[in-house]
Amino acid sequence: MLVALVDTLKQLRYQIAHIEDDTLKSEYPELSVFIQDVSLTVTESKAELKFLYQFLYVYGRKSEATFNRFRNELERFHLWSWLIQEKPVLSLKREDIEAYVDFMVEPDKEWSTTSVQWRYKDKQGIRLLNKNWRPFIARDSIASQQTLAAMFTALNVFYKFAILEEKAFANFVPVVKKNSPYLVVQSQIQIPDTLSDIQWEYVFGVTRDLCEKKPELERNLFTLACLKGLYLRISELSERPQWSPVMSHFWQDNDGFWFLRIMGKGNKLRDVTLSDDFLTYLKRYRIYRSLPALPRVDESHPLVHKIRGSGGMTVRQIRRLVQQSFDLAKKSLLDDGFTDDAQQLEAATAHWLRHTGATHDAQTRPLKHLSEDLGHAKIATTDQIYIQTNIKERAKSGLKRKV
Repeated sequence: MLVALVDTLKQLRYQIAHIEDDTLKSEYPELSVFIQDVSLTVTESKAELKFLYQFLYVYGRKSEATFNRFRNELERFHLWSWLIQEKPVLSLKREDIEAYVDFMVEPDKEWSTTSVQWRYKDKQGIRLLNKNWRPFIARDSIASQQTLAAMFTALNVFYKFAILEEKAFANFVPVVKKNSPYLVVQSQIQIPDTLSDIQWEYVFGVTRDLCEKKPELERNLFTLACLKGLYLRISELSERPQWSPVMSHFWQDNDGFWFLRIMGKGNKLRDVTLSDDFLTYLKRYRIYRSLPALPRVDESHPLVHKIRGSGGMTVRQIRRLVQQSFDLAKKSLLDDGFTDDAQQLEAATAHWLRHTGATHDAQTRPLKHLSEDLGHAKIATTDQIYIQTNIKERAKSGLKRKV
């Protein structure tokens, strides 16, 4: 039976502290039995699990998203190494890593499920395994370029860390990646996923129009304005262990310009400029929440509030708000005869709103200003994604070629 090796980030410290004693056996009975059974063929498995916990703690405590990404990749790598190769992870050679890449491209069916599943659920102090959990989701069964890249990154970082900690003697991942027949060198023109003008008009407009009948949709409207109008990532609006977005993070300088201070990737703070149009929706949202029209420097109210409970919202909860507005727009598009736009909207995610806002504004804003508001470390990144200067110049210079 496949068993999840790692619980949540919140539970990780407990697993680290108790992996050596009987407490883990009583709280994680299925995991304890699994490790005991695996140890019969791979005696180092328990020590390797402890080292995996330490690695995830070091790299995951800064960002829960990083923890989740590394956890998923390295958990299934360890399970494969122990159960299929029947070898310790820290003794794998180049040919073993190559074999794992083959497995990633086409994993066994019993290793896959059709949906995201929780791993453990608490029942009277015991963390019970979800029997439906699997290391892979069905859509991962045919590995995409993005999936393979994420796998190589995780393994490379893990083995580098193991060498520094003197747990491994070599890192074969770079050479396997370089010679992998599955990786395609990206050279094609890549356009970011965005909503069309009519899709955005319906997503924002339908939500806004329904606010009169359903005032609770004011929260959706404000969320949409933040993600598209301020180019925010959904995680930047959410409640996190290191950061709680609150109204006092809006601030005004001496010249009357407004900004929003947020924490982005890598725990980097940046100040995003607010447009006059966005200020209109900020005031509207605050009045709906019975707050003064503009924030004060001492306000601790969460940026996006919960209707029930206290504090800010999680990534998953904010994603549901966006999806609700997408669904409302899709229905309205279908009713109005825009079938293609409605069907294409099914593929949209909350992150498309960031791309949509940046792509629209790239036509009118200075590249440096756009890059700083997006939080890109390099201005070339903004140009490559949203401006694509070289591509456009190349296309223009090729227009008058003769055949």
